[in-house]
Amino acid sequence: MTKKLFIIACAAIIGCNANLKAQTEMTDNQKMSYALGVNSGDQFRNLGLEIDYDLFLKGIKDGVAEKSDFTPEQMQAAFEYLDKVARAHQDKLLQDEKAAGVAFLAKNKAENKDVVETASGLQYKVVTAGTGKKPLATDKVKVHYKGTLLDGTVFDSSYDRGEPITFPLNGVIKGWTEGLQLMSEGSKYILYIPSDLGYGDRGTQGIKPGSTLVFEVELLEVNPAN
Repeated sequence: MTKKLFIIACAAIIGCNANLKAQTEMTDNQKMSYALGVNSGDQFRNLGLEIDYDLFLKGIKDGVAEKSDFTPEQMQAAFEYLDKVARAHQDKLLQDEKAAGVAFLAKNKAENKDVVETASGLQYKVVTAGTGKKPLATDKVKVHYKGTLLDGTVFDSSYDRGEPITFPLNGVIKGWTEGLQLMSEGSKYILYIPSDLGYGDRGTQGIKPGSTLVFEVELLEVNPAN
């Protein structure tokens, strides 16, 4: 993966070092070069890399000329160092995200008397208490929901899509499987889900690894398994 990144980034530096013209004056090749530069710079930032751009540009030119100052062993060592730096950076981001979640949940519980915490660490608040049946983990449920990050960013919402969603309760993240079983039909809860009950250390699209999540959930219907 890192070698692929390096190859893409090498092409990008051509655009990074040119004086940027107005987009209307750029050729398609210049636009491509600049876009590659922006994309690669974003990847460098995400990986926590500090790039020596003079040597980077030299590496591009040498690569195009089919030559290198490094032996294959030196190239391999350089890529191993890249992997080490990238892993350390990602681990720090993960630990920082987890720490933010722990701090949030501790404050949330201390400052909100309506928040209940279960043995697993899941927190919830009852907005509306329904009177219908409660689901089992093997049941299908129909819900409306909105999911947000701790900074308030909405990453998913059935409300925005204009229709609720139906799914088997044992086929979702642990925080949902546990939290929905606490609810009765007609209920509306807010679930505060620590990372180990959410998407864990891997995260998913739009959700960083280690993220604590907040869900507003309405349980509309329970369909028992046959």
